[in-house]
Amino acid sequence: MSTPSSGNALTAPLRELGRAGIFLLTVLARLRLGPAQLGELLRQVYFAGVRSLVIIVISGFFVGLVLTLQTYDTLTRFGASDAVSTVLALSLFRELGPVLAALLFAGRAGTSITAEIGLMRATEQLDALELMAIDPIERIVQPRLLAGMIALPALVLVFNVTAIVGGIFFAVFLMGSDPTAFWSNMQSSVELMRDFGGGMFKSVCFGFVAAWVATWYGWSARPTSEGVALATTQTVIATAISVLVLDFVLSAFML
Repeated sequence: MSTPSSGNALTAPLRELGRAGIFLLTVLARLRLGPAQLGELLRQVYFAGVRSLVIIVISGFFVGLVLTLQTYDTLTRFGASDAVSTVLALSLFRELGPVLAALLFAGRAGTSITAEIGLMRATEQLDALELMAIDPIERIVQPRLLAGMIALPALVLVFNVTAIVGGIFFAVFLMGSDPTAFWSNMQSSVELMRDFGGGMFKSVCFGFVAAWVATWYGWSARPTSEGVALATTQTVIATAISVLVLDFVLSAFML
């Protein structure tokens, strides 16, 4: 026989998911792009995308280095060192690029979005917008939701490019692999729509989920400093779990 506390622990996540779903439907139902929303959208794309480039570039380069190092060491034992570029490209385009970039996006931009909206709630700025007949969902939430869908695919492209540069640096310049064979194997093994296109589709989905989670926890944060801090922590946890689960589901359907 379940206790009230155990029942509440089971139903609380479902209630939270239901409220987040209603919030998303409300945002989508009021979606429109006027001059004010377009200007804010561009500002949020810059904030979430351009200002995340440093961590994306550095992380991507070293991910490419480590992935190539481990792959080269393993494949050399079986005399298949020429396949390093194939493993590097397919791993990045299909899985690592979208997933790792989404997790970095959640830690950098997602928490900032949550904290910003949460502070607006705590300082009653959202209520002030409503008093001025300005819909805060249209002015605050929608641009950030759309910006996540635009910024993350661009960040994934940058991540993949820098990771491949890191792989080339290790395989060609440090280990002395043939650059012609490196590129030809990569080009012959990667399918544009299945591998590259599938990864970009994942990045759009991850960007949507990450922005949705960030805006929801900011919108629903308790108007206190502790509430905003808790909301930013929940954003990272919920985004990481959602991205990994969604990645499995999308990969299962694509393969």
